[in-house]
Amino acid sequence: MGLFDKIKQKVASAVEAVSFTKLKEGLEKTRNAFVNRLKSVLGSGRKIDASLMNDIEEILLTSDIGVDTSVRIMNAVKERAKRDGFEDSMEIYTMIKQEILTILTAVPTPEDDAIFAVKEDNLPHTIMVVGVNGVGKTTTIGKLAHNYRNAGKKVIIGAADTFRAAANEQLEIWAERAGVDIVQQAHGADPAAVAYDTLKAAIARKSDVVIIDTAGRLHNKANLMAELEKISRVMRKLKVDAPNEVFLTLDATTGQNALQQAKEFAKVSKLTGLVLTKLDGTAKGGIIIAITNELKLPVRYIGVGEKIDDLQPFNPVDFVEALFEEKA
Repeated sequence: MGLFDKIKQKVASAVEAVSFTKLKEGLEKTRNAFVNRLKSVLGSGRKIDASLMNDIEEILLTSDIGVDTSVRIMNAVKERAKRDGFEDSMEIYTMIKQEILTILTAVPTPEDDAIFAVKEDNLPHTIMVVGVNGVGKTTTIGKLAHNYRNAGKKVIIGAADTFRAAANEQLEIWAERAGVDIVQQAHGADPAAVAYDTLKAAIARKSDVVIIDTAGRLHNKANLMAELEKISRVMRKLKVDAPNEVFLTLDATTGQNALQQAKEFAKVSKLTGLVLTKLDGTAKGGIIIAITNELKLPVRYIGVGEKIDDLQPFNPVDFVEALFEEKA
């Protein structure tokens, strides 16, 4: 390995360490509400019996892991405890950690996410971002654009949330922060027309990545489906496989409500991944486990802070290690 390669490796290791530290800090509230309570129950030398199992299940349920996912975890724990004859209650702690990792790794995220890479033979890579108002959709788009630009990609944003007066202004600010282009039209313009113009501009300017914002109103399902389908349809006039990605942005602080939003959007749109924002501000980070288990959709990115570089590619191994504090 040459000197330059060694330097690059050191820089990459340093960046990874900083990212993990941010992740660990961002999960502090969730760790206190879930893992530390689990440790206190399982580390007390209690007998493994029905009472202990009930206490564990209560912790899972009150940590926004959800009923279905909690039942799955508890069934796995009970089956293995019976089969392997667990004597030390802390063995259950390890078992729960392993089961959570199994759930999160069952729906893998693309390797390209980790380095914000795109397929060079299919440019521009088009991403449509959906989600209700207030979940952090605009900031997510700005942070995504920033990360792609840092990875050497030429990015253009389309402001297709034309129904909310402040949406264009907010997105314009984030585009400026990220140092990327933005295409926008007047308030009330056809969102599909904005998406079309954005993709057309991206092709003309040889952009690598297109990120399309969409309206965050609480539509009824028929209107939502029609609007998202129209945006996709007009984009396909310019690029047959557009959009390549449809990301649903969810606010982790809303807990089970985020799961319900995900279920509703999954009914009307072909989602390819989820973005969980505001993990650093909530004790409800367990919702990631519930959503992954129930929807079988990958979490692609997570927000662990308000800064422009605080949107991280989701790594399930790092997430579990940070949550259970197993990595220095």
